[in-house]
Amino acid sequence: MDKDLVLTEIRDGYRVITLNRPGSLNSFNQSVHTALNAALNDAEADTKCRALILTGAGRGFCAGQDLSEVDFITGQKPDLTVTLDKNYNPLIRRLRKLPLPIVCAVNGVAAGGGANIAFACDIVLAARSAKFIQAFSKIALVPDCGGTWFLPRLAGNARARALAMLAEPVSAEQAEAWGMIWKAVDDANLMTEAHRLAAHLAKQPTGALALTKQALDASETNTLAQQLDLERDLQGQAGRGSDFAEGVSAFLEKRAPNFTGSL
Repeated sequence: MDKDLVLTEIRDGYRVITLNRPGSLNSFNQSVHTALNAALNDAEADTKCRALILTGAGRGFCAGQDLSEVDFITGQKPDLTVTLDKNYNPLIRRLRKLPLPIVCAVNGVAAGGGANIAFACDIVLAARSAKFIQAFSKIALVPDCGGTWFLPRLAGNARARALAMLAEPVSAEQAEAWGMIWKAVDDANLMTEAHRLAAHLAKQPTGALALTKQALDASETNTLAQQLDLERDLQGQAGRGSDFAEGVSAFLEKRAPNFTGSL
């Protein structure tokens, strides 16, 4: 495994994970998947890490799959289900369930699976020069990495269908206007804003934020009655945590809370 393909920078309370294949717009091959999974394992195991920034090196965030890795053997057609089952689907599930808030700093093009990996993160910032492209139809494929799930929920069904079929790029500012991302920022301020958010999140009750991630994802398929029951159960869990006691004490004492991130 080449650890240089994914870089980790440890900050006070959070980590920066950087996809580092700038020559190929940080496209994924098997080695990148392995290195990223290891970086996520290390971050989750670090009790001092309470937030993550995910970004890319160079002029792009991620161009999705490295197509040069697809092997067209004479007389044998590639089985694309294998890499989805082995790599991409577990990655998307991991990002959604990771008990840490993830800030994605999209520093350039986010195409194909790269766009949908960004959408799987909790808070997405994008440089104004960035673009999001569902490039799959250009090579006769279907959006994956959760694209057919994220797009209708973020941009609406009509836009999702057009984006998936036309593969037209969406600018960062348009993505913000459509509710696909949290915010578009000037290129020079992208990482400054990402660090500001991560440093803030690292001081928040991250255990409660993990439960919030769980509740929001469940709301996509739950009925209102089911969601009310889930909120009740999660609130009961959060209410038994030391951070809730600290938050109430800080409020009553008119001071800033000192959260530990635990439940």
